Amino acid sequence: QLQLVESGGGLVQPGGSLRLSCAVPGDRLDLYVLGWFRQAPGKEREGVSCISGRDGSTNYADSVKGRFTISRDGAKNTVHLQMNSLKPEDTAVYYCALDFIGRSGPYRLNLIPHEYDYWGQGTQVTVSS
Repeated sequence: QLQLVESGGGLVQPGGSLRLSCAVPGDRLDLYVLGWFRQAPGKEREGVSCISGRDGSTNYADSVKGRFTISRDGAKNTVHLQMNSLKPEDTAVYYCALDFIGRSGPYRLNLIPHEYDYWGQGTQVTVSS
């Protein structure tokens, strides 16, 4: 069982920025796709962004393109989500998730929650004045 730990959430004004981090156990980020998802009250969980630990390829939801940036730090086994120009509609609990892809072979950079194998507990992001 892999325990992912998110950090960096909080309260920010519209137009502000936050940086979320996700600590991944072990030292093999290259075996995974790491994703960020969010869930607002009364809404379904939705994909925000994901990154391949193998080659750094990324994917973003249309709603965050140009505002959010996902990155990985192999030395620290950590994935970050830099969120800029935040809007009230970005308010949600943000979750980090992991999809095991192995050392080689094809994989998909999808933002479908049920495709991911392990999840963190989530961190609250609130965008409000």
